[in-house]
Amino acid sequence: MAAMDSLVEEYISTHQGSGKLHERGVKYFAADGATHFGRVLDPFRPYITHAKGSRKWDVDGNEYIDYIMGHGALILGHSHPAIVEAVQQQMARGVHYGENHELEVELAELIRNMMPMAERVAFFSCGQEANMMAVRLSRIFTGRRKVLRFEENFHGWADELIHEGSAGVLADEVTVIPSNDLNIVEKELATREYAVLLTEGGGAVMNGRVPIEDDFVRALPDLTRKYDTVWVIDEVVTGFRDAPGGWQSVVGITPDLTTIGKCVGGGLPIGAVVGRADIMEAFSPTTPLERRVLHSGTWNANPLVCAAGIAACKLYQDGEPQKRTRARADYLREEGNRVLKERSISSRLYSRTVVHLYLGPIEFEPSDDTMPPTKDTKKIMNPELGPIMTRLGLHLLQRGIAAFDRGFSVLSAAHSKEDIDQTVQAFADSLDAMIAEGTINPL
Repeated sequence: MAAMDSLVEEYISTHQGSGKLHERGVKYFAADGATHFGRVLDPFRPYITHAKGSRKWDVDGNEYIDYIMGHGALILGHSHPAIVEAVQQQMARGVHYGENHELEVELAELIRNMMPMAERVAFFSCGQEANMMAVRLSRIFTGRRKVLRFEENFHGWADELIHEGSAGVLADEVTVIPSNDLNIVEKELATREYAVLLTEGGGAVMNGRVPIEDDFVRALPDLTRKYDTVWVIDEVVTGFRDAPGGWQSVVGITPDLTTIGKCVGGGLPIGAVVGRADIMEAFSPTTPLERRVLHSGTWNANPLVCAAGIAACKLYQDGEPQKRTRARADYLREEGNRVLKERSISSRLYSRTVVHLYLGPIEFEPSDDTMPPTKDTKKIMNPELGPIMTRLGLHLLQRGIAAFDRGFSVLSAAHSKEDIDQTVQAFADSLDAMIAEGTINPL
């Protein structure tokens, strides 16, 4: 217990400025002083002053290699020069015209160049808004009400998108089923009650903490067409992260609609629904009112966001940022798994450009390290392991590594080999400290 207390005490002593800001924050923000549940930490997360490339600095002068990367939005890293220049120039020209403008057209053209399925584009302020609209468009197009979703898939905090059983949620029209079982999918779709099947790109929870099988996904287009259900892939996280065409281009599938966000805005808030023109005809002023969507939104396609998005999407076109990011993620997994095996810890790092940590029994060795060593979702998402993940996150923070305390790290093209080497050393030192204090037990 003394060793555990000493870590917290050391953290507080080296983060005194952040501690003072936290004391101010708890007076206003009910989530223990935080403005996002992912930023809640006991005693507190650091308060950041600036960031550049793969690094960020807090009010106490502590430097971190960042693996949060704007909650996945910054595949180019912090403050990329092209995006900074575009935003600075646009700020002088105007932030919000309240009118149509050329930048929104240019951004839509870039999106379609990367995602040819984007026959039409509708912009929003964030990915969740795009998911909400995708559900509404599907209901209008099919004349049905029900939503079919997969377990652990996250699409936002709105009623029909959030995890089943969440507090205060009314989602009577939502059915949640296991993924990777086509018989269950077809049984539900065969009722012909579903307007939409929602699928999180890359697998559940930030690009595949709970993976989705490629063969399973490739069977979904035929099934949804057979039963006249709209298939929506939520690529808010994976859009332009896995490849210029998104995760769907890697797997070789084409949904009816795709929702995107995060990377599309180059670090500024944005969301979009893209896809079939006939489904999105609901936005047309010539569509009868009973089937029309009056699409408002003060910040839809505002010039500042579009300027940043254009600068970012131009860089995504050749796929080089995605390749560099994947290479760094591969190296982190390889070296991190070596550290785990050397210590006989029953854990594995896996997935693609968002690297996940699995803590639990190793049931088999996957053919590649993009997959966890189990297919049991309950073991992957085991809530009892949360305190260990949080503990590891605090150890890493104290060693200059900022990652999500839920056991995943977001990579970017700005991360260097030296960053990864430093991270692996901090990971090894953290594990050694946790073994010494008894919070992790080797086999």
